[in-house]
Amino acid sequence: MLQCLSGSSCARVIEGYRSTWYFLVLVLGYVLYLLFGALVFSAVELPYEEQLRQELRTVKQQFLEDNECLSEERLEEFLTRALEASNYGVSVLNNATTNWNWDFTSALFFASTVLSTTGYGHTVPLSDGGKAFCIIYSVVGIPFTLLFLTAVVQRIMEFSTRRPVEYLHRRWGMSKPTLAALHATLLAIITISCFFLIPAIIFSVLEEDWNFLESFYFCFISLSTIGLGDYVPGEGYHQRFRELYKLGITIYLILGLIAMLVVLETFCELQHLKKLRKMFYLRKQKTEDQLNIVDHDHLSFASVSDQAASFREDKTDMFPDDIVSASPATSNGPMDR
Repeated sequence: MLQCLSGSSCARVIEGYRSTWYFLVLVLGYVLYLLFGALVFSAVELPYEEQLRQELRTVKQQFLEDNECLSEERLEEFLTRALEASNYGVSVLNNATTNWNWDFTSALFFASTVLSTTGYGHTVPLSDGGKAFCIIYSVVGIPFTLLFLTAVVQRIMEFSTRRPVEYLHRRWGMSKPTLAALHATLLAIITISCFFLIPAIIFSVLEEDWNFLESFYFCFISLSTIGLGDYVPGEGYHQRFRELYKLGITIYLILGLIAMLVVLETFCELQHLKKLRKMFYLRKQKTEDQLNIVDHDHLSFASVSDQAASFREDKTDMFPDDIVSASPATSNGPMDR
């Protein structure tokens, strides 16, 4: 008996805190996923890093041997200064002096990466005034961008998702969850084709040093707002129509980000994903006012039920069973006579 009671109490505890247990499993799974990513990246990239370090040491040593008049300390000072300037987007190479980082189109491209929180990091403000303005501009601009994207996506969703699904539901009679899943899959395929595959082909042609994988990698890193900055288009030494190219990339990033948000919002509205999200959400607790209203409604309903029951009892006492249960078809009315 005690064992049964303890088992039932444990079951009630688990049932009452089900969302908490699901949340703990979610946290554990996320931590394990982080550790898994760290292990894979370390195993894959560490040998390449070691190889690159060895190549740089070899080149540096060969350079010092060929230029005995130059000390290692002076070379270290020059390389340190050159790398610091490179981190700010300024190169010491002769063939890179024609590319300015702060002309209008480059500044427009930088502003779009700041507001979309992509932040490639290849170009950063050099002056204190520029850094201060970047802070103020971001504080105002990022929430403004979120508001803008939310309004745009909400309007696009009405015409690209909700109305087509509703129309096909009325026309074909298929269930809405099935239609929504098929529509979301088709929308994802179209978005991948228009904003990943086709642009990757274009970038692999326009960028001399990029292959298709690197171009597709740039598209994904950019539209997912990761923005690592290892690949930035329009930074080539002999880039033709660089200003127009930068302007086109800015428009592509904004439109691609909107398309990505539309696809994500479409998938988030699927019934199965809604149920999956609710598993990890905290249940809403009713406030005291709501509980009081429910109690009053329950009391009112109970009182009405009691009054109805007492009325039926009084009616039964006033009319005998044979009279109350008599049917009009069997009664002897004037017409039967």
